[in-house]
This record gives sequence, structure tokens and C-alpha cells, in this order.
Amino acid sequence: MAHTPLLDDLDLRQLEAFATVISAGSITAAAKLLHRSQPAVTRLIQEFESKIGYPLFQRNGPRITPTEQAYQLHESVEHALISLRQVQVRVREIADDEEKPLVVAATPAMSVGLLPQALARLTLTAPLQLLSQSAEQTLQAVIAGHADLAISSLPLEHQNVNRHWIGQSRCVVVLNDNDPLAQAPVVALQALASRRLITLYNPYRLRNRFEQVLKKAGIKPRYVIETNSSATILSCVRAGLGAAITEPVTAYGLPLDGLAIRELDTDIPYHFGVVTPQSRTPRTPVLQLIDALEASARERLPAFALFHSDDHHRIMTTLNN
Repeated sequence: MAHTPLLDDLDLRQLEAFATVISAGSITAAAKLLHRSQPAVTRLIQEFESKIGYPLFQRNGPRITPTEQAYQLHESVEHALISLRQVQVRVREIADDEEKPLVVAATPAMSVGLLPQALARLTLTAPLQLLSQSAEQTLQAVIAGHADLAISSLPLEHQNVNRHWIGQSRCVVVLNDNDPLAQAPVVALQALASRRLITLYNPYRLRNRFEQVLKKAGIKPRYVIETNSSATILSCVRAGLGAAITEPVTAYGLPLDGLAIRELDTDIPYHFGVVTPQSRTPRTPVLQLIDALEASARERLPAFALFHSDDHHRIMTTLNN
């Protein structure tokens, strides 16, 4: 059985060398980035491989190729290094009596469609760190106390978070400007029956609601592209690759030339909310950002409605029926 190194056996220089070689693509490039000699970086990689008990790179003369194990390990190493860098930054901030950074976690849709507009309303003096992650990871960042605030689609249910408000808007149809359907202000759901559709590939969240509505209307969707990004959906539609039903935050918050955003004749509600850690009282900048997010949502999203945080259970029950 291969020896598994203890945490205190791991050398930070080896982890840094490994992550840098993966990112840079070669030992030569990594050495330049790390301000070390090539032999020094090679030695660190070899020592790391010896310690963990399996090869991380395949050698072919001067060229190296990461192994499958290297790619599996890289994400964890990169997360660890980022955390350590944050510790280093915080140590310097405390020493210099600087204000703690404001850490905001948001789904990709919120990161591009709502958060920048909300931040533009504020005059922040504290440093800002933005984490763009999946809905599940965004909630987890607040649960674990890594983020001061998160904005994400529902569900947002956990005993370690405080919900501040829940917003609702309507999902929309996104079309290429040249699409004949773009001539009308409202698109009939049945008009999409024969269309090539672009959709999110996570079947358990918003896509599931789209499909329930299509099934009820007797429409079997014809998907041509699946992606994890609403911004990618918009780009694909603009390129003429298909049409899409999508959440409204990215559609209205990241408008692109060549796109037409139209209402559906069927209401598909989209819900999202703001949460903070239960374990600490929000600082003034956090409270200001919560208000700014609400104001930006009211300004940008048609038919926006605000709900109390206690409505979460009722909303989720309605969506799941």
C-alpha cells in the first residue's frame, strides 16, 4: 500500500511548484514565474512525487505531460494555496490595521447580471473579493463562513444562514435578432416546439422547471447545446445556434447586441435571494450591498417582486408541486 503523507509532511514549496507547472505548462515557464532555477523546480516536483507515491508528470525528453492523477490533485492543491494566500493577506492587513475584505459569493448569473450594478451604487472603502461559483458552492461559502454575503437562486435553506430577502422575476425567451419570433413582444410557448434549444445542463434546478412547463404543454424539447453558464447561452443564441428559455438576471443584466429578449406567454417564475452567515452580525458594507442588490433588481428586472425571507418554504413547496 502506498504511503499517504500526513498534512505536516507536505512542503508548501512543493505544492506551489506542482500547481505552477500545471498552470504554466512547463518547468521552464514555472521556474520563471517562481523565480527559481529549472533544476530547483524539477527537484521539488520529484520530491513531491516521491512523498505521495505516484508520478504527476510523464517525461518525454524536455517535455512533460500531467498525469490523470495530477489533474485530480490539482484542484485541491490550488484551493489550498488560495486559502494560504488569503491568510497571508489577512496577516498583513491586521499588521497594518487595514479593514477586513468584503467577500461576496454569487452564482455566475448574479456575478454578471446583478452584482456589478449593485456595487456601482456604493462607495466601498474595504477591499472586495468576488467568488463566482455554482449555486450549491455559493451557499456553502456562507455556511462555512468563507463569505460575508451570498446571492443565489433558491433553495437557500440552512440553519447556519440568515436570509434577508427573496426576489422573483419571470424567465424569458432569448432569440437572435434575425429570428422571426423576435418581431413579437410575447412568444408563445408552442412556437418553440420545433426549435433548436440551448439549455443549462444541470437537470435538477431551473432546467427542471422549464421541462415541466414544456411537458405540460405537450412539447418535447430539442436540445442542441447544454452548458453550465447563462452567459454562454446568450453567446450561442447570438451566434444563431438556437433559441433559449433562460433566467432573466443574465438576459437583462448582460445585454448583447444581436439578441432579442422576449416575454413568454407562460409564466415561469425565477426566485433568488440574499443570505449572510448566522454566526456573525453583518457589517455596514454588507447591509449596504444587500439594499443595493434589491434596488438593482427592481430597476433591471421586469415584474420584479420582493418576498419576506420567511416565504422561502412556501415558495419551494409551490415550485416542487
